[in-house]
Formats: sequence, C-alpha cells, structure tokens
Amino acid sequence: MAIVEDIDLRGMQHCETTALGVLLRHEGLDLSEPMLFGLGSGLSFIYWDSKAMGFPFLGGRVKPFELTRNLAAALGLELVVQETTSPRKAWQNVAAPVDAGRPVGLQLDSYHLDYFSTKVHFGGHIVAMYGYDEQDAYLVDTAPQGGAVSTSLAGLARARAERGPMTARHRSFTLTAPTGLTSPTDRIVPAITSCADAFLNPPIANLGHRGIERTGQHVRKWLQRSDNPQEDLPRVAVLMEKAGTGGALFRNLYRDFLAECAQLIDSSHLRTGHSLYAEAATLWTEVAALITAAGESGDAKHLVEAGSVLRELSRIERDAMRALSML
Repeated sequence: MAIVEDIDLRGMQHCETTALGVLLRHEGLDLSEPMLFGLGSGLSFIYWDSKAMGFPFLGGRVKPFELTRNLAAALGLELVVQETTSPRKAWQNVAAPVDAGRPVGLQLDSYHLDYFSTKVHFGGHIVAMYGYDEQDAYLVDTAPQGGAVSTSLAGLARARAERGPMTARHRSFTLTAPTGLTSPTDRIVPAITSCADAFLNPPIANLGHRGIERTGQHVRKWLQRSDNPQEDLPRVAVLMEKAGTGGALFRNLYRDFLAECAQLIDSSHLRTGHSLYAEAATLWTEVAALITAAGESGDAKHLVEAGSVLRELSRIERDAMRALSML
C-alpha cells in the first residue's frame, strides 16, 4: 500500500485540468482551472463526421493530452511521459512515482472505472492517481464524478489497456516544477495568441471558426442524419453542456480565463475578447437547447434556428480571436 501525503484532492469541472491541478499543487503551483485551461491553449472547435460514425461529434477543445503538453511548454515544467504495450511495465510506471511520494497522471478509457456514472467509451479521459492498496487505486477525477474516488486495480488495468479512438498505450506522466519557474503571468499573452492563431487559421474546414460555420450548415439536416433523433440529438446537447465542462463547449472556461487575465493585463484587445466570449458562451447553451428541442419534438425549425445561431457564433468567435491575436 502507498498513499502520497499532503495531496489536495479538489475535483474541478474538466478531467485534464483536474489532473493537472493535482500534480501542480503538489509541486507548489496553485492555478485556477480557467488559468490552467487557458495557459494550455485549450480552446478549439472540431466538427467530426464520417460514414463510419453513428452521428456527428462536436468538440470544443484541443485533442486529449495536447493541453498538458502546451501547459508544460508554456511554464517550463519537466513533463515525463511513459507509454508501453506491457500491462506489467505500465503498472511499474505508475507505482514507482507513487511509492516515491508523487502523484501521477493517467490517460485511460473511463468506461472501465467503477465509479464512473456514464458507461460510454472515452479513451481520452485523464485522472490523477495518488495511492493504491492490494485491491484499489485512489484517484482524483472531476467534481461531477466525485473528486477523490477509487476503482479496482483490475478495472484500472482494463481502462488503461483499452484500444480505440483517442486511447493511448498505458500513458502515464509526471510534472516537475523547476526552481525559478516561469511566472504564469508572463506566459498569458503567448498562450492566448497561439490559441487564436490556430483557431483563425485551421488546416481543414472542420476546425476553428470555419468548423463552427460548417456545423451551422450541417445541423439543419440532423433529423435525417440520425436513425434515432430522439436519442442522438439530446445526447449531443448533453455532451455540449456537461462534457463541455460546465457548458457551452468550454467557452465558459475560456471566458473566465480571459476575465482573470484582464485583471492582470490592461488591454482593450483582451477586454474585447472577454466580452465576445461571454456572449458566445450564452449562445452555445442556446444551441444545445435548440438541438434538444429538435430531438424531442422532431421539428426541424429548431435546427434551422440552431444553424443561424451557429453562423453568428462563427462570426463572434472569429472576431474575438482576431482581437486576441493582436495582444
């Protein structure tokens, strides 16, 4: 049995920022969840659809683990990542830091975790592990999943070994803050401008502001796109509002990040970006409600309206990122 001492077991809204918060607080660096998300240039957008998919997927953030890599690079943290195809080696990779008194981050499929409330496969889930005994692993997950939780070692092994979309090969990682750490405040502007540049100049039309506009075009046909719109449409809306971390596909988090930054940096561009993302967050929640209404009623007028709001959102977010890119 091994338990890391003096762990702050706070669960946040989003899994990756929750795990990062646990690891960084143990290193003496306590940042708010919006600041972790923003310094990791976490905001994005993707509209993902293919013939192999049952229904389109909307994503509001960068791909799993990219936020962690971005944050480590921004702050000059030492990020040690281990992956392996061997379950035995995978266990050694997490037991060793815990035995040495350090929490460790894990990427896994949430489907196999005993405590997880929604039984769907998601291979990009990230937790912090701070202890284990002969039967269970002790983890920190999001506040909605319970914060400080435990799962069987067997379930943890299955979750880490799962293959499929967004999974990693038993990925585990540790973070170390060096002496003379870069001040987070000094990294705000580069984090914002790199996020804005990626959003404004997507390599394909399914990403960034172009992806939002494309979603507005496709959403009108979603009743025909689905074999079971009464389930599929409300499920997408729930993912936007719940898996979108407190709602609005992560726009609430980015709005709060920009508000925190505006208290530290006097910039009209920053204030413009913040006010536009406050507007966008409200409209994304409205889109989710319209998609739900369409699924429940079977009336396409709600999707036509959602398409109009999404076109407006594409414009608002493009204008916000243009302002922020001028920081």
